[in-house]
Amino acid sequence: MSQHPGVHLIGSVAMPDAESVFRAVAGELGPWLRRIPDGETGARHRWIYWQYEMLTRHPDMEIDPTIAPMPLPQWDGVVIRRIEQVRFKPGVDPAKVVFETGYAPAAIESYAVFRRLRDAGVIPPGVRFQVALPTAMASGFMYVSPKALDDYLPVYERALFAALHDILAAIPHADLAIQWDICQEVLVFENYFEHRPADYKQRIFAELARLAAHVPDDVELGYHLCYGSPRDEHLVMPRDAAILVEMANGLVRGLPRRLDFLHLPVPRDRADDAYLAPLCGMTLPEHATLYLGLIHHDDEAGDRARIAAASKVVPRFGFSSECGWGRTDPARVPGLIAAHRRAAEALAS
Repeated sequence: MSQHPGVHLIGSVAMPDAESVFRAVAGELGPWLRRIPDGETGARHRWIYWQYEMLTRHPDMEIDPTIAPMPLPQWDGVVIRRIEQVRFKPGVDPAKVVFETGYAPAAIESYAVFRRLRDAGVIPPGVRFQVALPTAMASGFMYVSPKALDDYLPVYERALFAALHDILAAIPHADLAIQWDICQEVLVFENYFEHRPADYKQRIFAELARLAAHVPDDVELGYHLCYGSPRDEHLVMPRDAAILVEMANGLVRGLPRRLDFLHLPVPRDRADDAYLAPLCGMTLPEHATLYLGLIHHDDEAGDRARIAAASKVVPRFGFSSECGWGRTDPARVPGLIAAHRRAAEALAS
């Protein structure tokens, strides 16, 4: 195991609570885990949708009546939903608005369970507690009217960093790993949204650097790049990994501190050289672990093919699923755990 980076879990696991997640994944994957998330259970099970619920209830926010709901199509053209986007109410000064994201209480509560189970020997020693956090652009591009977006982003980012501060104050740094989830930024690069600022690349790379600057050096730092999977399907089906590589290289150039891990998705039907070839141009620091989303539900032969294809391009990587584990289908979770274990055992041997 020491010769292989092992298994990385993105965040969401469709199980009832954090203890169920910790016991299930630690019991089957413990020897190959460096960090473990709480599964984003309960109100967080739809990733950032609970932030939309917070925004629509907020006394300073309202649905923008001047724009039509934003359609959310997935890669095959199916419109999953239409989103009524919010704005600041007339007369509200955005600089005085405070958002309570809820991320800190959730992390602190789950860490208590993590620590209890680690003390009981369920979670192996040395495994860190992984907290995944979104960005301001995540909820901004999804849920906020384009007319209000520039005012919204710094307000939500302040709230996000306040939550991170509370997490850092409550959880020992040696036990903690912070993963920033980068989804809407990938979609912006892919020109998914109807509006995209001309300087989007500079804005995104500056945001990624700010996120890193708020994580102390004694806390692990990682990024998960994502194409979105609200129904366990991509919002965009990438042509190849070129945009992911461009984003990874831009991220690395701007980092003010050490990068510990990076996760990139690999679509189910892409075991071909054309998709993976751009990875040759990625310039990760030597100490950063690359995890590739090679494991898919109920596709053992495909898992082997994708791992073999990646091995031709990247000399060393860990593996994971593309995104969360069966967010919309809990029945997928046992099979995904088993698939990760099979791959881990094969590579470790």
